[in-house]
Amino acid sequence: MPKGIRVRLRPNQQGDPPVMSGSLKQRLINGDKLVAFAVGRMFHHNIINYLGMTGAFDTFWIDVEHGGLTVRDVEIAVAAGKAHGLDSFVRVPPTDYATVTRCFESGAAGVMAAQITSAEQAEEFVRWAKFAPRGRRGLNPLGYDGGFGTVPLAEFAARANEESFVVVQIETAQALEEVDAIAAIDGVDALFVGPSDLSQALGDIGGFANQRNLEAVDKIAAACADNGKHWGAVTPTSAYASLLMEKGCTLISPTNDVKLVTSGLAAVKETFSQLW
Repeated sequence: MPKGIRVRLRPNQQGDPPVMSGSLKQRLINGDKLVAFAVGRMFHHNIINYLGMTGAFDTFWIDVEHGGLTVRDVEIAVAAGKAHGLDSFVRVPPTDYATVTRCFESGAAGVMAAQITSAEQAEEFVRWAKFAPRGRRGLNPLGYDGGFGTVPLAEFAARANEESFVVVQIETAQALEEVDAIAAIDGVDALFVGPSDLSQALGDIGGFANQRNLEAVDKIAAACADNGKHWGAVTPTSAYASLLMEKGCTLISPTNDVKLVTSGLAAVKETFSQLW
């Protein structure tokens, strides 16, 4: 099974050998800045193949919450990423244990809980993602992460607990209020700002850079710093991305499949403006 150090299948501009990198979780622990894309509504494995070939991204996440992707879709997306040395994680609604475990069994490196409203709910999500003694995930080694049954149970459980990557989105008023307690949970590896829903929760939809929103970001950053955790965010604009990186954000998600299509169309219309 692939684990630990892996090869990024891309040369640099001088044509040097492929770049070596650690897992997504380890790279965050190391303090690396990671740039991510997302796939969901317009998912196709060749989008991941192409973006992986460009070498422009370090990881990606799969949006089951809004994209409505199936387990098979997740398996295909994960496999496409692995072909280019890209770890991936899956955003899911925190509604049921089975969805979480199927993400890991599909080969995803991690899961991200959307719409968390309390530290208690975040703790439950962690327990869904971990085997005993930390959690209560069902022990089935027949998926990708268990080597399709080739890894001894005890080894599989211990390694999965150590390597699984768990992210909690902070995008509700309640989660923001309890962000310190959420960041302190053993097994929560990172927090992730959902700026659209956070702006909605704060009463100013789309006001990503207003004072109240930025104060909320500062609160999230401080909670992570106090608890030795990392944090990421969807970054709708370049200015917002720069601002968050200055505040310590190391997992930056600037685009997704839909944005790539709309940006591409805008570029075509600009290049061939005489046609419109």
